[in-house]
Parts: sequence; structure tokens; C-alpha cells
Amino acid sequence: MYRNCWVVMVLAFAVAVGTLQMTVVVPLLPGLERRLHAPSTTVSWTLTAGLLSGAVSIPLLARLGDMYGRRSVSLVALGLLTAGSMLSAVAGTLPLLIAGRVLQGTAAPLLPLAMGLVRQVVPGHRLPSAIGVLSATIGVGSGGGMILAGLLDGDHRTVFWALAGLAALSLVLVSAVVRETPARGSGRPDLAGAALVAGWLVCLLLAISKGAVWGWTSPLTLGLLAGAVVMAAGWVATARRAEWPLIEIPMLLHRATVGATVASFLLGFALFAAITTVSAVAQGALGASVLQVGIYLLPTTVLMLVVSTLAGPLMRRFTASALVAAGSALVSAAALWLVVSRSSGADLYGAATLLGLGVGLGYAALGTMAVEHVAPAKTAAAGGVNALVRVVGSSVAGAVGAAVLSSGGAGWAFGVATGAALLAALFAAVHGSFPRKELA
Repeated sequence: MYRNCWVVMVLAFAVAVGTLQMTVVVPLLPGLERRLHAPSTTVSWTLTAGLLSGAVSIPLLARLGDMYGRRSVSLVALGLLTAGSMLSAVAGTLPLLIAGRVLQGTAAPLLPLAMGLVRQVVPGHRLPSAIGVLSATIGVGSGGGMILAGLLDGDHRTVFWALAGLAALSLVLVSAVVRETPARGSGRPDLAGAALVAGWLVCLLLAISKGAVWGWTSPLTLGLLAGAVVMAAGWVATARRAEWPLIEIPMLLHRATVGATVASFLLGFALFAAITTVSAVAQGALGASVLQVGIYLLPTTVLMLVVSTLAGPLMRRFTASALVAAGSALVSAAALWLVVSRSSGADLYGAATLLGLGVGLGYAALGTMAVEHVAPAKTAAAGGVNALVRVVGSSVAGAVGAAVLSSGGAGWAFGVATGAALLAALFAAVHGSFPRKELA
């Protein structure tokens, strides 16, 4: 029992460190604009690049985990996170910094890989609690990235060196503590699918982030959008024919998993749209330092950790879909608060409290909602799809948030987050009322 606890704790730490890289750059964006003399819609790609890399690497590394062992692939992801952090720390130009962020993004698959490892060692009656802790550490890592950046005074070089150290420590811990039952799956990685997914996401998000600058009807913007549609259609067509597709299309659309898929996308979008706008408002309108931004979001981080410890008992009394709906409603309320009032630190603290409660509850329950109606052999695939759409939602939020903030202001950006979270709540609630056939 105690060894199982240590395994969960070490994997939770790895997932949290892997998540730090997603948000640690958020409060650094205004400073990077000044240092690199680039507009916000361009600098925002230091955030978007890492998220896009994560979106592609989640299904790719999940497949490699099935083939070569999830522990081994987790160690590779942590090694790439360490290398990417070191490259970002020494980068003196935006392209080199973005290259480092791409390497960092490969840590995103740590959650589905950890879920698969935990399912091997944790008894069934404790599995919801273990998965809840792993899922909720995403939120803890998200808030922790803000705090880490603030404690290191917003110096991106120092921040990325610290992240490299944490990643190296996590690599050592996973190597020493985590063991895996030898099991190897057949198949091969879908590199063509990975290229198509990366291509259409880059085209779509580049058009969204730069459309206001280039013009929404300019040939370049329309060409990128058309390219995104063509590559997305090509990816779906090839995925349906491939023996070992990057992403199982039926897993995305099946009645057993579609609720978690849509809710995860929308909740990931809402969280990143909210925190990136909070950072901009705090540093702009309120004159906050990078550390103060982290402190404003400290209630979010703490409450996500506290709520994660309660997720297991709650899921024994309520359905996972009901908890996701409740958590999403709280996130919507937090964003709506900032639509109405964001003129003081008290507003940010109050909204951050609701945000922590909502994201902690929603993320913890999403892990169970994604896998509760699939066969054990499909656990890693279902968890990977759920993590994928969450990261895609987060990356879309980075591009959309920067575009809306620069053109419409903070009120509109918070309004978009409000709508996304509200849709997540409604979809989870409605989907939870329908009977589901288990996905074998």
C-alpha cells in the first residue's frame, strides 16, 4: 500500500512539473514583448508552440508507451523537458526560444502515461482517487507555473533553468520509484497522422492569432484557414483507414467518451483564456509584478490541490459528469465575475478562488469521466484523447485570447472564457443523463 502511495506521489509530481511548462510563460509574455521587441500576437507563440507540441505528442507518445513501455516513454518525455528548458534558458532570439518551447511541450503526455502506470499498481476501489489526484495536479502545475515565474522575478532565463532542474529531479524520481509490468503492444507510430495534426493546428492558430493584423479576408489568412480544413480532412480520412492511427476517431465521437472529450476541450480553453487575461489585467491595469500575478492566482493553485483530495469521496456519491458540470459552472462564474468587475485585487482574489474550486473539481472528475466507460485495455487511449483535446483547447485559448485581448479588451476575453465554461457545464450535465454503451 505504501509503495503504491509513493508511486502515485512521484507520478503526480512528474505530471505537475510537466504542466508547469504550460503556464510558466504566461506572466513572462509582457516582459518578452519588451525584450524581444515583438507584438503580443507574435510573442504569444512562446505559449502556443508548447501547447501545440503537447497536443501532437500526447497521442504519439501514448502509442510509443503502448509499444515500448509507459515508464520508458515517461523518462524520455522528462528528458526532452529538461533539454527544452535548458535551450529556452540560453535562447537569445524568439525562434530559438520557440524551439525550446516545442521540446518542453513533449511533457504533456505525462498525464495519460501516468494514468496507465497507476492502473497497474492501484487497487480498483482506490483508482478514482488516484486518477483524481493525477488529473488535479494539472491545475496545481498550472498555478505553480505562475508562482515560479514570480518568485524568480520574471527573468525567463532563471525560470527555465529552474524548470530544467525540476524536470531532472522528476526524471530521477520516476526512474528510482516507478516500475512497470512488462507489456508490449503491437503496431507502429502514426508519423503521417502526427504531421497532419500539427499542420492543421498550426495553420488554424496562426490564422486566428494574426488575422486581425493581416486582415481576416486577406489571401494569407484565408489560405491558412483553407489549408487547415484540407489537412484536417486529410487527417480524418487517413485515420479512418490506418491500422494504428494517431488518434482513434471512434474514441473521439463514441457516446461513452464524447462528453469528456467536449467538456475537456472547453474547460481547458476556459482555464487558459482566464489566466492569460488575468495576467494581462494584473500587469497592465493594476501595475502588478510577475510575483504579484502568481499571488493573485495562489487561491486557484491551493484550492485545486485541496479539491483533488476530496475528488475520490465525491465521486463515490456523485457521477463524474455531475462533478464536471458543477466545476465548469464555477469556472464560468469566476470568469463572469471578471467580466463585471476587475478593478481591484479583491476581484482577482475572489475570481481566483472560484476558479480553483471549479478547475480542481472539473479536472479531477474529467479523468474518471474519460475512462469509466471504456475497457481496461483502452484506458491509456481514452486518457490520451482526453488530455489531447484539453491541450488543444488550451492552445486555441492562447491564440484566441491574444487576438480578442488585443482587439476587444479584457472584458471580451473574460466573456469568451465565461461562454466556454458554461457550454462545458451544460454539455456535461446533458450528456450525463443519457445511457452509455461501454466502449470495448
